[in-house]
Amino acid sequence: MGQRAAPPPLGHPLRLTGAARTLTRLAIFPLPGAMLYPRMHLPLHIFEPRYRAMIQDVMARDQRIGMIQPSGAPIRTGDPPPLFRIGCMGRVAEIEALDDGRYNIILSGESRFRLIDELDVATPFRQVDAELFTAEEDDPGILAASERAALESEAQLFADQLGYAVDWTAVASLDDETLVNGIGQIAPFDPAGKQAMLEADTLSQRSELAIQLMQFMRRNDGRNAAPLQ
Repeated sequence: MGQRAAPPPLGHPLRLTGAARTLTRLAIFPLPGAMLYPRMHLPLHIFEPRYRAMIQDVMARDQRIGMIQPSGAPIRTGDPPPLFRIGCMGRVAEIEALDDGRYNIILSGESRFRLIDELDVATPFRQVDAELFTAEEDDPGILAASERAALESEAQLFADQLGYAVDWTAVASLDDETLVNGIGQIAPFDPAGKQAMLEADTLSQRSELAIQLMQFMRRNDGRNAAPLQ
């Protein structure tokens, strides 16, 4: 099979719109269940040709990718799936290029973003105009001692029921944000549940959602019976 030419670059990733709103142009990787949060890391194995092209492009520019989940099935056969409106931008912190053209990368989460518009582009990967959350919007705060205790208690019940081996001494040493977001990344919640956690504005809200999702799965023997609405 012939080699595909490298896609054209995205150009300058930042531009101003009305009311002085700054939009960032992002190549996106729509992947159900793969959650990235600010100040967290996400390892990815890149093997599809269109996403190999994406990696080549972003590594030649600013090394940033938007992780976002599909919100449902395509409306028509052949259409791309619709997307949730909030994702997280990450920087390629580590990259391993394999001999067959695949990549192993680690994304370092930098900022959540709001999807403003999907762009009409010739590249094989999708691109969007996005508005990045401010540092204040992406500062979720900390948990009260009672909230932390409730989360750890439910996490232990959840792990025991699902048969997970967990180093609880190491868990106790994690800061609140790493613990809550780590549960959002690792736990087998459905995409809607994971999305709800990403969109929560405070760590208290995100922690409460994690507790509710774990309790729901425990009541259903580890299954996700219905998505959050």
